[in-house]
Amino acid sequence: MNALKRQVEKILDEASGGNLQLIVTVKNSRPEINRYIQAASESAEKRKAAVNPRSLLPPSRKILIRKSMSDKKLSAELRETNLLSAKTLIASLPLQGMTYQSLKISKPSFLNSAYTAKSIERLSKRNKAISTPPIFHSSRSVLMELSKDELFTLSRENNEISGVFLNRKFKGPPVYKASKIPSVVMEHKGYTWGINKCGALSAWGSFGAYGEGVKIAVLDTGVDPNHQDLKGKISHFAEFDDLGYTVTEGVKNAYDDDVHGTHCAGIIVGGNQSGRWIGVAPKASIMAGIVLKNGYGTDAQILAGIEWAIANKADVISMSLGGTDFEADVFDTYTEAILNANSVGIPVVVAIGNEGHQITGAPGNDFFAFSIGATDVNDGIAGFSGGRTQIISDSKFIRKKDLPLVYQKPDISAPGVDIYSCVPRNKYATLSGTSMATPHVAGAMALLLSKNGQMKGITGLQKVDVLQYLLISAVKQLGECGQNQRYGFGRIDILRALGDAQELGYW
Repeated sequence: MNALKRQVEKILDEASGGNLQLIVTVKNSRPEINRYIQAASESAEKRKAAVNPRSLLPPSRKILIRKSMSDKKLSAELRETNLLSAKTLIASLPLQGMTYQSLKISKPSFLNSAYTAKSIERLSKRNKAISTPPIFHSSRSVLMELSKDELFTLSRENNEISGVFLNRKFKGPPVYKASKIPSVVMEHKGYTWGINKCGALSAWGSFGAYGEGVKIAVLDTGVDPNHQDLKGKISHFAEFDDLGYTVTEGVKNAYDDDVHGTHCAGIIVGGNQSGRWIGVAPKASIMAGIVLKNGYGTDAQILAGIEWAIANKADVISMSLGGTDFEADVFDTYTEAILNANSVGIPVVVAIGNEGHQITGAPGNDFFAFSIGATDVNDGIAGFSGGRTQIISDSKFIRKKDLPLVYQKPDISAPGVDIYSCVPRNKYATLSGTSMATPHVAGAMALLLSKNGQMKGITGLQKVDVLQYLLISAVKQLGECGQNQRYGFGRIDILRALGDAQELGYW
C-alpha cells in the first residue's frame, strides 16, 4: 500500500461527522530538490554523531561562490573540508536563483471535476466570495471540502494527487505570565536579559549590525502598527481566514487580534521607547500576517501565510505557533512549503511548542523547519519547552531506503522565559514561551543578513543552510553533548556567529 492510500484510509477511519476539509497536495517532479532532500536525509544520520556543534560550521564563502568551477570540482573541494555541513551544501548547488514565480504550479486537472464544483459550493457557504478553491503554490496544495466517499474515489481516480491531510484546527500557543519576576531578570535595566544573553547588544557594538534592510514575516495574531516601539517598522500586513483566503491586506488595516503577535514583533524589531531595548534587530522591518484569530488557527491559514511571505519576498519567516503532536510520527503537511521557502532563500524559524518534554508542535517538528526551544536567564531549559525524537515513516519526499527517518528536535534554543516586550496600546508585558524564544532567533538571522541581505551572493537553499549552520555551530552547548531533545545543539550566541560569518567571508 502506498503512502497516499495509507493517508486516506487513516483519515476515513479516524474522521467523524460529515464532510471533511482537506489539504490535497499535487505531485512534484523536481529532481534537483529531490537530490537535496536525499542529501539532507543522509546528513541527518551524521548529525546524530555531531557531539561538537563546531563540526557544522559552514565552509568558506570563497569555496561556494566559485561559479567558474564545475559542480564536480566544487563538490570535491567541499568534501575536503570534512565538515558535516558539506553534503547538503553540495546538493544545493543546482538550486540557485529560484523565485516565487518558479514555484507556481499549473491548475491540476482534478480541479475541473464534479468533486471540485461540490467542494466550492460547500466552501462558499463559509465564505460567499469563494469562486475557486484556494491554491497554495508554495506547498503545491489545494483546499477542498469532500465527503468521505468523494475523497475515497478522487484519491484513486487521479494520479496527480500525492497526499491528503485534514485541515486541522488548533489553539493558539499558550504563553505564561509569572506571578513574580526573578530579581536577576529585573536587574537588567536598560535592555532585556534576552537580547543581552543571546549576544545582540554586543553584536550592535562590535559589528554595527542592527538588521537594516531585512524583512521578517511574523505569522501570528497580527501586530499593533501604532505601538511606539513598532511605529514605522511594519512594511506589510495581511489577514487570512481559516480556509486560507485573504481577508484584508495593507499596513493601514493592520491590527493585533490578541497581544501575542505584537509581543513577538517587539522581540525582533522593538526599540527602547520604554527605556529598555527590547528587540534583537531594531532596524529590521516586520511583515505581519494574521494566521491565528479568536484564539485559533488552521493548517490552511498557516500555509496561506507562508505563501504570502514568499510572494512578498520576506527574508525570514518567524512562526511562534503550532498544532500539538503527541505522536512521534511527522507527516508532510508543511514539508513542501518549508522546502520551497528555503529554496528561494527564506529560512523558516518555528517554535517547538509549550507542552513540555516528549511533545512537539507542527510545523516546528517538521524535518526542514528550524525549530526553537526556550531557556531562562540562567541557561536552564524551560519546563514547558517541547522536544523529542521524531520519526518519518511515510513520505513523498524521503526515499524508501532512508525510511524510517529518525531525528531530534529542537535545533537550537534561545531566551524564552520572562521576556519583556511590547503589547498593543503602547503597553508592555513580561511573557514566557517558545513563542518568545523563536523571535530571538529570527532577529539573529536579521543581524546576519544586515547590510547585504543576500550573504554576499549566497542565495537560495545555500543561503538558508549557511545561516542555520552559522547559528548552530556558534551555540553555547548545554545539556547532553550534541543535539538533544531539550536544548537542541545549545543556546544561541549571535556575537560568535557574526564573528564566524566575518571570518568565513559571509559578512
